[in-house]
Amino acid sequence: MILHIDMDAFYASIEQRDNASLRDKAVVVGGSASGRGVVAAASYEARRFGIYSAMPMKTALARCANLVVVPTRMEIYAGVSKQIREIFHRFTPLVEPLALDEAFLDVTGSEALFGSSAEIGRRIQRTIAHELGLDASVGVAPNKFLAKVASAHVKPRGFTIVEPANVHTFLDPLSVAKIWGVGKRAEARLGQLGIHRVEDLRHADLDKLKQAIGDASATHLYALAWGRDDRAVIPDREAKSISHETTFHTDVTDEEVLRAILLRLTEQVGRRLRRHDRYCSTVTLKLRFSDFQTFARSATLDSATQSTQVLWETTRDTLLRRIPITQPVRLVGIGVSSLANSRTRQLGLFDDTSTRDAQVDQTTDSILQRFGKNAIRRGTTHQS
Repeated sequence: MILHIDMDAFYASIEQRDNASLRDKAVVVGGSASGRGVVAAASYEARRFGIYSAMPMKTALARCANLVVVPTRMEIYAGVSKQIREIFHRFTPLVEPLALDEAFLDVTGSEALFGSSAEIGRRIQRTIAHELGLDASVGVAPNKFLAKVASAHVKPRGFTIVEPANVHTFLDPLSVAKIWGVGKRAEARLGQLGIHRVEDLRHADLDKLKQAIGDASATHLYALAWGRDDRAVIPDREAKSISHETTFHTDVTDEEVLRAILLRLTEQVGRRLRRHDRYCSTVTLKLRFSDFQTFARSATLDSATQSTQVLWETTRDTLLRRIPITQPVRLVGIGVSSLANSRTRQLGLFDDTSTRDAQVDQTTDSILQRFGKNAIRRGTTHQS
């Protein structure tokens, strides 16, 4: 069985944990109180006002007069994420991080030691609460898709089990919006076809669905409606690719917001590469628009890298220019592939540049850990 563990309002919960005056208040992390920047995270109290991540800060402030804006402390969040991963690894070596605040775990081989998958999930949830003072929601299911949907089924502090015999019972009543890749526009388009719940999609005519939304999207959504997902949980050290993507609560039209989110995703990918001493030779940008169209563009680097700066320059200066932003964006993602470790990667003619960038990343990380987030930052993320 697979576990998907998703920390509840991760950044905001850490701020509320570390500062008692913020507890039970509407808190957002990111941007500034003057209205610049975007929301990186919102507490559950803030979400009651319709505030969510990737929302322009000025919109969030307009929705809640008493909103408390807290600057991001990425070095703190990364440190807590490392503690969470250490807890995961007490129970299984098969841990696939998706971001700082969520991961898949394959615990099939651990049941003889620690009990059933559900018991392992409960133990992890309790351990995180006891040792770190934070809440997590857990989904237990036969595959990654079902586990992820299950972890979001009840929040916060949720715990949902989907047994193999009950897959359709669990999925069928859900809105199609619960399926990966279905946003508001996609939901409306499926609604025009009479598809509102997962059960409707499961019983839809696949050929007509392909005509309406395209072969790839139709095949993908149809398989998920049946609860089919054969992807394995792959730890970073064994992965052939590493990626981060996010689906927006509301389609994004502001290119400044889009760039800010892309930079954040790029930084997460870079950190994962360095954490496992991996280097990539290919960078891929993925964009999904409001009409279901999905575009992916890749670039091959002159030499393998784990530098955030190289990844970001490739994304910003090369890949973004290959995909015209002509309509609202629903999903963005950054991925890297053609991975190698430091012992097997091929050095390029200008590899000294990659080495310098890696040293900059290491030095920057050290400065942030020692002196705090305001000691040094990338110019494109400056939001004060």
